Amino acid sequence: MPAELQSAIAVHLDELLVDREMTLTELARRVGVTHANLSVLKNGHARAIRFSTLSAICEVLDCQPGDLMTHQPNA
Repeated sequence: MPAELQSAIAVHLDELLVDREMTLTELARRVGVTHANLSVLKNGHARAIRFSTLSAICEVLDCQPGDLMTHQPNA
C-alpha cells in the first residue's frame, strides 16, 4: 500500500480517551481486544479494523466512527 494512503486516515483515539477520562488499558478491557492492538490503531499504524471492533469502540466511547477517524487527503 502506498505511504500516502496509509497516512490519509487520522485516528483520534487519544482525544476521545482524554475527553472520556479513560485509559487505553480500560478501553481494551471493555472492548475485548489487546492493549497492543489498540495501541497500533491509536498510533495510526493499523492496516485494517474489523467492523465489530470499530462498533465496540464506538459503543464504549459513545461516539461515531467519524469521531474516531477522519480522512485527511494529502496529509
